[in-house]
Amino acid sequence: MARLLEQFPNLVTMFLTRAAEKGDKPFLSAKRDGAWRATSWSEAARQVAALAESLQRIGLEPGDRVMLVSENRPEWLIADLAIMAAGCVTVPTYTTNTTRDHTHILGNSGARAVIVSNQKLAKSLVPAVLFSAECHHLIGIEAIRTGQATDDFRYHAWDDLVAGDPDLGALERRLQRVGREALACIIYTSGTGGAPRGVQQHHGAILHNIAGCVDVISRDFGWDEELFLSFLPASHAYEHTGGQHFPVGLGAQIYYAESLEKLSANIEEVRPTIMVVVPRLFEMLRARILKSVAKGGLSDYLLKRALEVGSSRYQGRFKPWDLPMDAILSLTVRRKVSRRFGGRIKAMVSGGAPLNPEVGLFFHSLGLTLLQGYGQTEAGPVISCNRPSAGIRLETVGPPLVGTEVRIAEDGEIMVRGENVMHGYWRSPEETARVLRDGWLATGDVGHLDDNGRIVITDRKKDLIVNDKGDNVAPQRVEGMLTLQPEIAQAMVHGDRRPYLVGLLVPDPEYAGQPDVEQRLKAALERVNAELSIVEKVRRFIIADEPFSIENEQLTPSMKVRRHVLKAAYAERLDALYKK
Repeated sequence: MARLLEQFPNLVTMFLTRAAEKGDKPFLSAKRDGAWRATSWSEAARQVAALAESLQRIGLEPGDRVMLVSENRPEWLIADLAIMAAGCVTVPTYTTNTTRDHTHILGNSGARAVIVSNQKLAKSLVPAVLFSAECHHLIGIEAIRTGQATDDFRYHAWDDLVAGDPDLGALERRLQRVGREALACIIYTSGTGGAPRGVQQHHGAILHNIAGCVDVISRDFGWDEELFLSFLPASHAYEHTGGQHFPVGLGAQIYYAESLEKLSANIEEVRPTIMVVVPRLFEMLRARILKSVAKGGLSDYLLKRALEVGSSRYQGRFKPWDLPMDAILSLTVRRKVSRRFGGRIKAMVSGGAPLNPEVGLFFHSLGLTLLQGYGQTEAGPVISCNRPSAGIRLETVGPPLVGTEVRIAEDGEIMVRGENVMHGYWRSPEETARVLRDGWLATGDVGHLDDNGRIVITDRKKDLIVNDKGDNVAPQRVEGMLTLQPEIAQAMVHGDRRPYLVGLLVPDPEYAGQPDVEQRLKAALERVNAELSIVEKVRRFIIADEPFSIENEQLTPSMKVRRHVLKAAYAERLDALYKK
């Protein structure tokens, strides 16, 4: 079936094909007035075609960029597909962006139009739009107050643009001329190391990713009537491909979560079969589960036994006499966890950041199939994924997807080649030349391939800490171990060209502000240091003034630590730790 996906010339043709097959079956669902309401495949196709015609009618031409600023909702995917159907290029943008961020992306992309979902998001966007010399159209999914239109600037209402009875046949015929090499979208990286760069993703890159992911699902789990629950930012490459267009390729339903706070309730209501997630979600869920059973009793005993049995099975030490307890656990703790996740999850695919193997083993022991994937925006974004048929090893990110080549450079850098690799950074030939070498993408990640061809990542090449003796330290490994401690919510380690590592710690909310918080953090640090090598040990630490968050720009929208921001904010206090 993955081979059939490779025949599509572009993403919109794939969607229209699925829409014709599915007809009036539900496709996109969101909660309105307390109830889930669905848009059918046929209605979504009508709106995509109508909006595409409207974009052309207001003056947009093939190749024009259209910025999309919206929370996850059915209109997000309809807008994305319609922009491409009009021959234009989508520029997805985070809802957490500031006016400065919007100004940078508008200026760099040269977007001629912006689609924004509501007045709240328009507040930071409109000043950037009015400042732009190239953007002439603002489209509001909901009503937007922008002031008076001018000769150079027009406001359009979504409902007006998606009205009518478009000619789907004419659209399908025109799309046959749009090939896989055509530019589909420009996705701006989240800027862990500085100003975001625009990654040019062509239709073939995303279609290649979808075909590879369908191959994993169909071979290892079976392809049926799938249902996704979308909650990660759709503007991120991981959710854009994995949570939006991958379901289209499967002919699956997509439900849009109300919010992160209501995610648990939405999971139980919707009962998804596949979820695209980030490690931070599982770290929080693990901490919550451990805290809920920490008082002892039967629940605590069953959890401990589940972890023991799960560890034995994972390490190949499962014995026949473990079978009775394994059956009891399946009827108790595992069944309870399964119900919390809707009861029919086939797989939860974790990506966007490294998953601590201990966290992965925790959930595997509780009966959830957690697949760690690996990729980056420059590669569509998926490069590899763990899969049962290849033998899931939690310290790896699995073998490369079908049709994706991986090799390890002499310095350990992971190199990738395939249709999923980007055509380059938008308006940045120097940066493009730096990472694209003879058709190979230099990922900036360091790692190796195990004996079964699975990728093992040790760290980001540019994030590696090299101490004053020349020893290399992978900070993400140390930080992952620190945040597994119940007292530590977040951590960043520091020590490049220094004699030892120091840490910036955010205490768990339960301990923050307590008079003994420093002693508790010190005890947690000592437990971690006991398991680390000499060069990895964290000798001293300071407590952060506030948690790392998207709002204070210390986390990216995909929940990665912005090291350069934290280092700048705490430079003086971190430097002082080396003078004690």
